[in-house]
Amino acid sequence: MPEWFLYFVALPMAMLIVASAVYGLYWASKKGQLQDLEEGAKVIFDDEEPIGRPTDQTLHQTKPAPKSGPRF
Repeated sequence: MPEWFLYFVALPMAMLIVASAVYGLYWASKKGQLQDLEEGAKVIFDDEEPIGRPTDQTLHQTKPAPKSGPRF
């Protein structure tokens, strides 16, 4: 790999990614997205599925046995 690739492509791309992450955290902090993380996690639950009691049937089903034969 040529040396110029590191200086003109890889380094600016890495700096852009880091700057985007920093700006994203700054934006989230200013908008109050990081204030109450516990409440946001509880929003997805309702009376039909209370917190701590899974109601999904797929969690309790067993997986079928794999079919024998060649795998590709």
